[in-house]
Amino acid sequence: MRLQLALNVSDIDTAVDFYSKLFATPVAKRKPGYANFEIAEPPLKLVLIEGPGGGTLNHLGVETETGEQVMAAEARLADSGLETTGVDDTTCCYATKTETWVTDPDGAPWEWYVKTGDAEQMANTGVDRDGTGACCAPAAASVTTVTAAAGRTEPSSGGCC
Repeated sequence: MRLQLALNVSDIDTAVDFYSKLFATPVAKRKPGYANFEIAEPPLKLVLIEGPGGGTLNHLGVETETGEQVMAAEARLADSGLETTGVDDTTCCYATKTETWVTDPDGAPWEWYVKTGDAEQMANTGVDRDGTGACCAPAAASVTTVTAAAGRTEPSSGGCC
């Protein structure tokens, strides 16, 4: 496992240059307005999302190696009394994922997930973690929420991840 830190940045090119130097690591994935780094030391998945509000936290996460680890985390979180989104299969942030979300007492969103593949879209076609469709993209137009267990799809508004 490794922690994920997703930051909003005002200029993706400048941010990629800075974080490449800071962690002595090349960018792992680069798309318009999006970049991520797979940093070995310290073990960190750093995600940069271009948009308004540069220099602010977008969301936090824990990247796991298997879907079973996501299911176990969701069960543990729910059993401890935390409100989760349940486990969903999603496509967002240029990846397909199995994930669950929880929000800390101050409103910081945490994603517990496993990446299952690559995708060619930033927009979310999955989790609707707070009922608004909000997600990691600061200014996305719409989201389709898919509840994996129920197999239903509902339109909502918001962003990604």
